[in-house]
Amino acid sequence: MAYTRIHAVKSTVTKAVKYICNPDKTEENLLVDTFGCGIDTAGHDFQYALSRTNPADKNLAYHLIQSFAKGEVSHEEAHRIGIELADKLLGGKYSYIVATHTDKGHPHNHILFCAADNINHKKFNDCKKSYYHIRELSDELCKEHNLSIIIPSGRKGKKYTEWKAEQEWTSWKKQLQADIDECIKASKSYEEFLRLIREKGYTVSGENIGDPRSKYIKFKAPGQERFVRGSFRNFGAGYTKEEIKERIENPEKWISQEQPQPEKKAESQERQKPRIKIPKKDIITRTGASRTLIDTSSEKFQNSPGLQHWASVKNLKTVAASYAAAENLSDLHKQIDEKAAEAKSARTELVELEHKMKDVAELLHYAEQYRDNRPYQLKYKKSKDPDRYLRMHETQLILYDGAERMLHQMGLDPKSINAEEIRADYESIQIKKVELEKKYKAAEKTVKTLEQKLTNVEQYLGKTDNDLNPQHKKDPLKR
Repeated sequence: MAYTRIHAVKSTVTKAVKYICNPDKTEENLLVDTFGCGIDTAGHDFQYALSRTNPADKNLAYHLIQSFAKGEVSHEEAHRIGIELADKLLGGKYSYIVATHTDKGHPHNHILFCAADNINHKKFNDCKKSYYHIRELSDELCKEHNLSIIIPSGRKGKKYTEWKAEQEWTSWKKQLQADIDECIKASKSYEEFLRLIREKGYTVSGENIGDPRSKYIKFKAPGQERFVRGSFRNFGAGYTKEEIKERIENPEKWISQEQPQPEKKAESQERQKPRIKIPKKDIITRTGASRTLIDTSSEKFQNSPGLQHWASVKNLKTVAASYAAAENLSDLHKQIDEKAAEAKSARTELVELEHKMKDVAELLHYAEQYRDNRPYQLKYKKSKDPDRYLRMHETQLILYDGAERMLHQMGLDPKSINAEEIRADYESIQIKKVELEKKYKAAEKTVKTLEQKLTNVEQYLGKTDNDLNPQHKKDPLKR
């Protein structure tokens, strides 16, 4: 499995580069790869891209760390996964450095990338959505490399440690809420409540009602690091200092305000039409364009002829719709194979196109960098005071030398390159990529729909798992 975390670099890129590219931690930089920049010139390369974007955003770069479990992957494979993650996340638009450290007990990648992209000159959008996207990409790569992944709990809005504590009934908030309720019931005044809650070991702050300096009453249990506010967000209604006092002094009024009248509740229940309750575990909603069959083997279906009849009719309609997709089962198998082959072909072509886009993006970056900084090189050669001119325009001259060197390494003559033509080529490739992505997703969706229809028909005909064609028990996209 791989854990990921990311933070912005706001001050000096050079220090971050020096840290992640430490030769003692990267096998003398054998485990360091760059794209769109150099190890020694990354600060200047990043600044060149940042100079073409909105200066209001102060983020210079982002430092992404990808850590693997101890003994699960070699440092070389971890490094390859880091490069793949950088390519998938940044799409060949952002300059980056990937460095794999070997100094800890577990392999971990440091991915430092510029906050501004080299193609559209936009800043990287760092938000919760982008973080979850990074985690999903990392998990996908771990699956491809047969590594374990972190299985999400399915709960939202809470940290794992807090969720786990609640599951074990040891949550600070749960325990505090129970203690507050107990002290309210045992108190005859707000002052007595404060005394009782303190006797339980809690430290109380902001308890004075009407104090303009403290809006909320706050509690801290022994061993707890931070105070917990008595607020609606933490506990719901009834836990601010004013509400606690009202619950003590007017318990009947508070209960009547919070709970609905029994007569109204009963009246609303009478107006409701009776309906058959179907267990949620027995019904699976639509998957893609087809519905799965309803499992009628449970006791509730067996003891209810009406419910069983309803489910049988539904299943019959579902199977009829599924069977209508083909003349027979062999035809349905054939359709799945054809669409799976189409999706696989589109995926292969898409991967090849992404590699080509990365190469063209790097070429475009250095072509524009060479073009924009060449005037400084020409003036430097003609300058009457070269040393002074070098001090004034050191960054531009370094960028020029770096771009020229990289273009020569690509086997190209920098003077004969047209940056506008390269950009036009890149944009045409980008259009083709969008079309291929649509084709791949459509084929993949069709395969899943046909697979579900095939499953419906085979289940309805009474086939067991052993009777199914072994080839079609697997994901056809991975065959």
